[in-house]
Amino acid sequence: MTIRALFLFIVTFAVLTPANTYSTPSPQSAQDVKVYGSIAPDKVRKGTVARATVTMEIPQGLHVQSSKPLDKFLVATKLDVETPGGMKSGPVSYPRAVMRNLKFSKASVSVYEGKAVIRFNVTVPANYSGGSGEIKAKLRFQACNDDACFPPMTREAKMWLNVE
Repeated sequence: MTIRALFLFIVTFAVLTPANTYSTPSPQSAQDVKVYGSIAPDKVRKGTVARATVTMEIPQGLHVQSSKPLDKFLVATKLDVETPGGMKSGPVSYPRAVMRNLKFSKASVSVYEGKAVIRFNVTVPANYSGGSGEIKAKLRFQACNDDACFPPMTREAKMWLNVE
């Protein structure tokens, strides 16, 4: 390699590296939406209620369709909860949506952005026979950016409830 070719390589590398280093890529898929659950208190007596939450962390540049989308072609966010035999869940309380005007829709759309917290109760009956139980929350949602929507997906959040 000649000195001139080496010099051109170094200059090109130096010019292009900062552009890559400092640029912030926009979210590319619904996989970027984080979903996790929590339950409080995590230890309850028989005959009491615990409060559970499923949280979606939606990166900037994405939004998720609300539980009541305004367009019949959009997929509603829906939480299904599975509890061990005897425990009951519900009702599910969805967060308030925000209205946005986006490129892909002529009308406003009802969406969640940033952090969206979905809440529900878990009731442990007085005659519950177990010492603990796994709560499985399955969240189905459709994430979109300002130009298009991604295929719907389902994520599962697992929580444990200890019973005294």
